[in-house]
Amino acid sequence: MSLRIAPSILAADFARLGEEVAAAEAGGADLLHVDVMDGRFVPNITVGIPVMESLAAVARVPLDVHLMIVEPERHIDAFARAGAAMISVHAEVSPHLHRTLSAIKDLGVQAGVVLNPSTPAATLEPVADLPDFVLVMSVNPGFSGQRFIDGSVDKIAAVRAVLERAGSRAAIEVDGGIQPDNAARVVQAGADILVAGSAIFGAGDPAAATRRLRQAAAPAPSIQ
Repeated sequence: MSLRIAPSILAADFARLGEEVAAAEAGGADLLHVDVMDGRFVPNITVGIPVMESLAAVARVPLDVHLMIVEPERHIDAFARAGAAMISVHAEVSPHLHRTLSAIKDLGVQAGVVLNPSTPAATLEPVADLPDFVLVMSVNPGFSGQRFIDGSVDKIAAVRAVLERAGSRAAIEVDGGIQPDNAARVVQAGADILVAGSAIFGAGDPAAATRRLRQAAAPAPSIQ
């Protein structure tokens, strides 16, 4: 599975959001990551359906929507209609996770499970054959610009092991503190999608930063 880069608009300049998105796409972004926060599950409030619809109108790559909200099942239909290609929900707030993932897939959208740093990989086991991707949080969710939690590397490997035991080829997405200096370690641990906010939109030139992150994540060529 080839590596995908998903710039997170949480770190973008919202006064210039269309320009920022276009620059990241010019640098080779594969997805746009949209963090939706409700001020209840996490201590921050971000964007909703109007911003999603505006993004969908200008984006040339799929929209990857991360719902950091309580009762996500009440809103998946609206986000799907607004243009989401991928929707992920947190295991911590989804008591009927199997039903919610199935409902997302029934909308023709890729379904993902999100695990907070303190949520063990084993939480996936009852539904491991169902998601299209698993999002491993490598910071505590809520704010951009946090430092990568080093234990996340082992967590990625543990998630991959759970998926393999279930016969799943689901992608592993990693979000939080991703920078050029840790991207290769994260990919080597099993990540397929890297979400990066401040590393791309806080670098001055989103296009160059997107290319730089992909280059940093590529494994070094073997010496024959």
